[in-house]
Amino acid sequence: MFGKLSLSAIPYHDPIVMGAVVGSILAALGVLALITYFKKWPSLWQEWLTSSDHKKIGIMYIILALIMLLRGFSDAIMMRGQQAMALGASQGFLPPDHFNQVFSAHGTIMILFMAMPFLSGLMNLIVPQQIGARDVAFPFLNAVSLWLAVAGALLVMVSLGVGEFSKAGWSGYTPLTELAYSPDTGVDYWLWSLQISGLGTLLTGVNFLVTILKMRAPGMTLMRMPLFTWNLLLTNVLIVFSFPILTVALALLALDRYCGMHFFTNELGGNSMMYVNLFWTWGHPEVYIVVLPAFGIYSEVVATFSSKKLFGYTSLVWATAAIMLLSFSVWVHHFFTMGAGANVNIFFGISTMIIGIPTGVKVFNWLFTMYRGRVRLTTPMLWTIGFLTTFVLGGLTGVLLSVPPANYVIHNSLFLIAHFHNTLIPGTLFGFFAGYSYWFPKAVGFRLNETWGKRSFWFWLTGFYLAFMPLYILGFMGMPRRMQHYDNPDWQPLLIVAAFGTALILAGIACTLVQLYVSFRDRHANRDLTGDPWDGRTLEWATSSPPAVYNFATIPVVEDRDAFWDMKERGLAYQRPDRYEDIVMPKNTGHGFVIGVLAFVFGFAMIWHIWWLALASFLALAATLIAKSFDDDAYAIIPAAEVERIETLRLRAMPQPARVS
Repeated sequence: MFGKLSLSAIPYHDPIVMGAVVGSILAALGVLALITYFKKWPSLWQEWLTSSDHKKIGIMYIILALIMLLRGFSDAIMMRGQQAMALGASQGFLPPDHFNQVFSAHGTIMILFMAMPFLSGLMNLIVPQQIGARDVAFPFLNAVSLWLAVAGALLVMVSLGVGEFSKAGWSGYTPLTELAYSPDTGVDYWLWSLQISGLGTLLTGVNFLVTILKMRAPGMTLMRMPLFTWNLLLTNVLIVFSFPILTVALALLALDRYCGMHFFTNELGGNSMMYVNLFWTWGHPEVYIVVLPAFGIYSEVVATFSSKKLFGYTSLVWATAAIMLLSFSVWVHHFFTMGAGANVNIFFGISTMIIGIPTGVKVFNWLFTMYRGRVRLTTPMLWTIGFLTTFVLGGLTGVLLSVPPANYVIHNSLFLIAHFHNTLIPGTLFGFFAGYSYWFPKAVGFRLNETWGKRSFWFWLTGFYLAFMPLYILGFMGMPRRMQHYDNPDWQPLLIVAAFGTALILAGIACTLVQLYVSFRDRHANRDLTGDPWDGRTLEWATSSPPAVYNFATIPVVEDRDAFWDMKERGLAYQRPDRYEDIVMPKNTGHGFVIGVLAFVFGFAMIWHIWWLALASFLALAATLIAKSFDDDAYAIIPAAEVERIETLRLRAMPQPARVS
């Protein structure tokens, strides 16, 4: 009845795992107790869990990302601690099986369950406001995407205490992930968590592609869009074209594991290299899926805190488009060592070098925007400057790795680990933290504490250099990646420095949590309902902080690329429209939440071969979608009188915009 599931699946014998499980359960129970104590269950259900409002969905995405950051970073601490200790006779505290699960979970979580939800959260929160839309094109689909991401993340979390996670790395190379080499449930947890959350990401890509192309305010041509929205448009093109490849690769791997087929085996006609090609045909565009939105954030932040219009807008757009196209032409550099041949390696080596050119264009545009500007070293600007100084170093090491002979020597070493962390952490995480602090008032109506934000940045930056610069040296010294134990005493001092750097990053994460607490504690003193307290340049500056449920009382007409920047330069105030009209907005619905729950149950049942539960949950999913299709009451009308009342209160609180010098 319960398939492969039994009490033996719970790792009672492992004190580290059980400690993490008990700690997670106690934290969850504590949150539930607080919700019950403050009697928040009705409002939590009615206003959040069933919400179709893109702003609340964005906030929930970011909460998910921060939770998964804590889980993914705990894996990083264990890896660095293990390698700092495991020399010679000392075996450290992680056995090989557990160590393999830890590095596999770390990569999977940080890329797919931290970076992707963070991206989706900022995209949900800001894009409709930047283009003058009241919501996204498909609000219900937006809620479904969120809960599918949550379902996938929950499967990863459950694998901590029921069964185990994959030991094959975040990329899941075959034949290691085939049934003959991984007969346990770890690969299945990895497979179904990626498949379910990946479907949600694909739906998000379709949703925002339609939103940006079809729902822009009158007068907002493509070349008048804010750079953040431009970057998101091209990011969603990448999502729509690349995520189906991952879906197919995982489906074929599932057929190998569940139905005895041989797509990726080394016998009976299978080809394991086909999986590697499919994975990286998705995987390298995925790198730019998480990097390009951060580039858009840097464009917004640099212009705002340099008090200048963005330098080279058109060149930034075309550079982003070039990166998007070239990202599909470099995937083979991930396996230069696998015998593709000299001609193939030369082609992909050159294409990898070429993709650095449009990235360099962006860096120089940001620097020229800052040049002779009135630069304010706020928290978002510090994250941006930290990115500029750090990401370039990672890009230079990428150029070295793009040379096939050099790659052959250092490909499987810690040099490669240092390189991609040197690009993804400043290129993605620094950008998302910059956007988080920059647009936080747009989500909740008050600023984050600047002192704790700056402390977090400096811990992150210092910790990053200490954690990853030693890995470059270790790579040149010949230390392979993914080593649970080693016998070379020359490696240990640098690994101890890397572990200390990881501890500093942990202090940075702690500062972020303290910043959040302090900011909420002092929220009434820092409250700002009048607009963007950072004096932003784009349409979201025209909405209150936080915006009304409908964003814009009247859809604005855009006459210039920097319409609201120009308005502030002229010292103009907002003008009350001649008359207000009724506004139609989507109602909240519980169908998306139910779909997320059923997707989690379906994934869990498939992992443990509980076939009756898998069939029942799949049928329930179909029934929920059919029931939603018959919902004739999906939208509500906000009367014009109510809109006028809300806007009157908002305009009374809004001062004349300060003239920009």
